[in-house]
Amino acid sequence: MNHSLGLVIESLVVVLLIMTIGYCMLLNKRLKRLKADEQSLKATIGELITATEIAERAIGGLKHTVRDVNENLGTQIVTATELSRHLSKQLAEGDGVMRRLTRIAIAARPASAQEVDEQPARSDARSVAVAARAFSERKRADGLAA
Repeated sequence: MNHSLGLVIESLVVVLLIMTIGYCMLLNKRLKRLKADEQSLKATIGELITATEIAERAIGGLKHTVRDVNENLGTQIVTATELSRHLSKQLAEGDGVMRRLTRIAIAARPASAQEVDEQPARSDARSVAVAARAFSERKRADGLAA
């Protein structure tokens, strides 16, 4: 019985060793796959780092471009505002010239018989004086004669 008990125990040890060897082979395969995945993961991380650096440089370039565009737009807005003021002044001056021309035309137009009856008669000297005043105002504003 001694001999058979020893044989059973050794057989059990052999079976356990075979199971251990099989499990070690399975673990070895898994470790090889893990190492392969690790290399793949390192390559992916390297690509991500490179892409991140490129994106950071691109963002820096975009920030610089935005600053330049902002400065240009600011300058253009100031220029447009000045141009708008200048045009407003020119429109006001044009309106004044139009008023003076209207007064000159009214002063130079002969009074019809109906207007003579409705308004007190103006002397020709007074009409000429009004026209001359309007003409001189225009000459002062433009520096040009009509």
